Amino acid sequence: MIIAVDGPTASGKGTIAKALARHFGLPHLDTGLLYRAVGYQVSLYGGDPNDPAEALGATNFPDELLGHPELRSEATGGLASRASVHPGVRKALFERQRDFATQPNGAVLDGRDIGTVIAPEADVKLFVTASVEARAKRRWAEMRARGESHTLVEIEDDLRRRDTRDTTRKDAPLIPAEDAFLLDTSEMTKEEAIAAAIAVVNEATGQTPCP
Repeated sequence: MIIAVDGPTASGKGTIAKALARHFGLPHLDTGLLYRAVGYQVSLYGGDPNDPAEALGATNFPDELLGHPELRSEATGGLASRASVHPGVRKALFERQRDFATQPNGAVLDGRDIGTVIAPEADVKLFVTASVEARAKRRWAEMRARGESHTLVEIEDDLRRRDTRDTTRKDAPLIPAEDAFLLDTSEMTKEEAIAAAIAVVNEATGQTPCP
């Protein structure tokens, strides 16, 4: 079973994807980490993620980089969003994601184009969204926990810029797949969002919920 979970930054898609993977016993890949690794790799050498050639050169990052704590930072997220607009970068990372998605027993992948590009044949497609305000508050809480200091206004502005880049890029824009289930988590707790997502998968696949 392949489960595709797409959505914008801080919508809750990563938390939901991890929970689905645990619940259904499937491996999980946060594909956004791949793009964050590219953005961070570019910055390590003083490069510009807006430059297609420099961003493409960073796609050969070592696997160990995926565990680097700096990949979770707000700054790296911005670098990833800028690097991900380049078709060459997306093409270079495509096979890596496809290999993960097509494992014999299936997988859960979260990102921005899983259901539309990476695994359009997915058994279940979720598009997780939330208002900019709700997403900014979540991101602000995460950043405070990491000791980062940014205002809500700064975070909201950054999210709007990322949304614009992600939804208007020519190659694999952030849009729901036609057969995706839309899940708005703006007014949901984490537990409610996870429960709703599990219910969607159970209904879509005809599985009986666990007691």
